[in-house]
Amino acid sequence: MIKFIVDEQPTEKGVHLIHNGDIGCEALPKYDDQILIGYFADFELAYKRARMNWPREKVEGCSCCKP
Repeated sequence: MIKFIVDEQPTEKGVHLIHNGDIGCEALPKYDDQILIGYFADFELAYKRARMNWPREKVEGCSCCKP
């Protein structure tokens, strides 16, 4: 299972990025700005959970982390 997190701080466009917490992405937010989505088999499942948890927020996969 892969650890997925979302950045609490949105980008300039108002998007919260989803990161794979296991690969050491360079764009990974500071620890205090990380919100754990959970542990999932793939990005699509993590994205669905993020949309359920934050239906009014824009969420996308980090371009470095998303397969």
